[in-house]
This record gives sequence, structure tokens and C-alpha cells, in this order.
Amino acid sequence: MPIKIPDQLPASDILRQERIFIMSESRATTQMIRPLKVLILNLMPKKIETETQFLRLLSNSPLQVDIELLRIDDRPSKNTPEEHLNNFYRQFDMVKNRNFDGLIITGAPLGLVQFEDVAYWEHLQTVMEWANNHVTSSLYVCWAAQAGLKLLYDLPKRTRKEKLSGVYQHDVINEFHPIVRGFDDSFLAPHSRYADFSPDYLSEHTDLDLLATSADAGVYLASTKDKRHVFVTGHPEYDAQTLHTEYSRDLAEGMDPAIPLNYYPNDNPDNKPIASWRSHGHLLFANWLNYCVYQQTPYDLEHFSLDKFTRDD
Repeated sequence: MPIKIPDQLPASDILRQERIFIMSESRATTQMIRPLKVLILNLMPKKIETETQFLRLLSNSPLQVDIELLRIDDRPSKNTPEEHLNNFYRQFDMVKNRNFDGLIITGAPLGLVQFEDVAYWEHLQTVMEWANNHVTSSLYVCWAAQAGLKLLYDLPKRTRKEKLSGVYQHDVINEFHPIVRGFDDSFLAPHSRYADFSPDYLSEHTDLDLLATSADAGVYLASTKDKRHVFVTGHPEYDAQTLHTEYSRDLAEGMDPAIPLNYYPNDNPDNKPIASWRSHGHLLFANWLNYCVYQQTPYDLEHFSLDKFTRDD
């Protein structure tokens, strides 16, 4: 089944060229089906690139998904045309009285910034608290995972001395959990962050189900018991070239970055990188849509209630 996105969204042409089944708003009006309504809060600077990456992963499901894009505030963007934001993104006031099946909060380049120094920190807290009463399941990616742990568990910001950048091996540690259903015992996924997610620390200070960890990267995937909050500390949505773009940017800015680990063939930046995590990323998002959203959400979103999540699964 397709994802439903606005007719003129730039991602439409890219995804069509990749033979991904998308449905325009005009065609969707003739479909006699209740699609899942998923809201994406895009915190990344290059919003068109990021929205395309997430839409690509959300498309690989038998479920019809109705996508809406949310911006965190109305400050001008340095990397995205204002016309694009005005045409395709909602302000929070436009959605706060509605319910959604799913919410995705993307990463943000704020790894070395304290939470209280983030310009939109209070607004982000408002959105996350709103989601507790209006969203069936929320997916927090990379920096958003750190922010979500602060809000839900009051965990302080933990920062690595060196940036974690590259493609890392992970092991499934809870093989019967539905979110990792179909995963290989060991799989690859990219990371690009300063945040530290120690398995021992999260086990000691939260009641999260830890689902996949890495000896080098720490916790990669975790969930609350009711699957309403899912944390992904890496970037399964990244394109093959994304880490290369970040590495080249940091080089140009004189930051002397380390070469992303296990990314370039023979660890040589002159070699074209290969995406070794694509199948994992699609399966992760398909499982989240199926087991955390579709099988949990009410048919009538107007009847969303927290009572249904108090039962033992």
C-alpha cells in the first residue's frame, strides 16, 4: 500500500523514480480505507532531504499511511526554502487538537548543546507531552531519543568525548519482541552522534525494554513496555551518501573529523560508500508501523484513550 503525501512535495518525484508507490491527495479521496495518520516533526536543517529519507522507509508497508509534516517553530530556515515550509509544513497550533496514530521526531545537529540552551526546547517538551494524550506511538530518532529520555525519565544529557560516526554492528538482545521481528541476530546501522546511550545506565535508570545494542555504539533500539515510545539512537533513514556529506562538510570547516568507521570500502574516503543497512531500516519502520501503531491504535482516532495502554501485553 502507498504513503499519501501532498501532490507537489519534492519527495514525490524522487520516490516515483525509485518505483515507490505513493498516492497523491487527490487520488486518496477515492480510497475506501482508513489510513494511518503519521506526523513527522522534522528537526533536521535540510528538511527536504530528511523528509524524503523518512518517507522512503514509511512506504515499505502494506498499510496506507497519511503523512503530515510539522515544524517546531516559525523561525526562518537557513537550509530549506521558506516557500517549502509554508506549503507543506504545519504549525503545532494547527494539529494540537487532533489525534494521530504515529509521531516521528527526527534527529537534530545539537549533540554538543545543553537542553536548556536549545532555542525550541520548551516547545519540543510541549509537543512531546501533547503526544502522550494524542498519539498512539512515538518514534524518537538520534538526538530526539536523548531528548525523549530526558522528558520521560529525567535522564541528564550524557555526551561522548569523541563523535560516533560510521556503520556499526548491533546484536538483537530481545529476539521475541515484535519490533525486532524478522531482524538478523546481528545487523548494521549508521550512527552520527555525540550522545552516549550506555546499556547499563539505561537498565539502571529506566524500565525500557532494550532490544538491540552494540559493543561500540551502546543501545541502538529500546521501547517502553507498552510500545508507545520507541527510541532509535542511530540513523537507519540515512542514504548511502549522507555520512560522506557530513564528513566532507566537517573537513571543509577545518574540524579534522575521523573517517566514518566501517563505511567506505577499505576505509578509504576516495571509494564510493555502500549502504549496508537499507534492509534493516525498512524492516524496522515496517515493524513499528505494524506492531506499535496499526495493532494498537483505535479505528476512530476521536476515541483515543490512554486506558487501552494500561493492560499487560
